[in-house]
Amino acid sequence: MNIFGQLDALHSFIEPVLLALVLANMVTRYLAHNRHVEQNEDGGADAVSRFLPHEVINGLLMLASFYYTTVNYHGGVILSMFVAGLLVTDFFEFESRKVEARRELSLDRPKASLSLWALALLYLGYQMLFTGTIGTVV
Repeated sequence: MNIFGQLDALHSFIEPVLLALVLANMVTRYLAHNRHVEQNEDGGADAVSRFLPHEVINGLLMLASFYYTTVNYHGGVILSMFVAGLLVTDFFEFESRKVEARRELSLDRPKASLSLWALALLYLGYQMLFTGTIGTVV
């Protein structure tokens, strides 16, 4: 059954794509935090702004996890829940970094986002190992 036409050819590659996006999310999260710290040191709270590459990766990760729901319904819904949680925590943690900058405090790491990122990575690893691409190799 072709729901998305040519995009359905990706169904066998979606888990590695998701893994790459989750890992890229961590890299951009690290770069965004370092950029926020530098912006705060240079220009204060008004200079702290969102990191566009991280926002793009978040959007792509959300779309890919929604697509994964069409391939593996149960796994896709759970992964989408983790990714949606990442988006929500990213939004609120960015705002809390702005508050810390206004109060002239040192900027904390985004702990809630890191926790949800780890859960998403672990769950995706579980899916790949027991139901997906790695499980067929082993």
